[in-house]
Amino acid sequence: MANNAYDALADWFEYLNDDCGYEQWSQYLLSLLQKYKAGKEGLDIGCGSGYFTRQLHKSGYTMTGIDCNAAMLSKAQELSLNEGRNIPFIQGDITALKVLKRADFAVAVNDCVNYVPKQKLVTAFKKVGAALKKDGLFFFDVSSQKKLTSLPPVSVDDREEVTYLSFNHVAANTVTMEVSLFVKGEGKNAYTRLDETHTQYIYSEQEISSALSQAGFEIIFYSGHLGEDKAISDRIEFLARRK
Repeated sequence: MANNAYDALADWFEYLNDDCGYEQWSQYLLSLLQKYKAGKEGLDIGCGSGYFTRQLHKSGYTMTGIDCNAAMLSKAQELSLNEGRNIPFIQGDITALKVLKRADFAVAVNDCVNYVPKQKLVTAFKKVGAALKKDGLFFFDVSSQKKLTSLPPVSVDDREEVTYLSFNHVAANTVTMEVSLFVKGEGKNAYTRLDETHTQYIYSEQEISSALSQAGFEIIFYSGHLGEDKAISDRIEFLARRK
């Protein structure tokens, strides 16, 4: 049994997210870094199993992956080494971020900020700012209010090797997801069940903008996912610059 968020999902995260357009997403991110002339040293905060860390590294950026979950970091290291990439991955939380050297830019992709409690959001952004050089760029996203408030009571993804179930509860500005994985074993009807709980916080654009301003960031833009209309998007993306 697993209790911490992503302890069970670590081995299956990229597999279960193979339909979310990671390649197009990473190309969009690269285009922004090039357009706004980011430097070459970057942080991937909430890196998970390291997909975006690896893609940025492949494109010539010197990357460090940071995540608070040890299982995710182990998977990130494994996948990185499998590709022949020696990327440092370190354990850390965005709300207590510490780095040895300030970076040119930071990214926090795919819901990292949704896991930050509301009373810690300004602190989290200040920690990111302290990890960046002056004029450093910060790109991140949140799942939109529309997406999180309209989650179905149950989400299911049934695959050959694993079945994913999430029982979703929305209350006030918080979403709790009780996740169960059923992983196929060697026998015909052999499955291992793994459980974990996720808590995400629903943020408005105004809350994010205010917290960025309080933390010393200037917002360059925010939009829907990959630049689409915010009104129809399940994700709101922000690009900000440290003052």
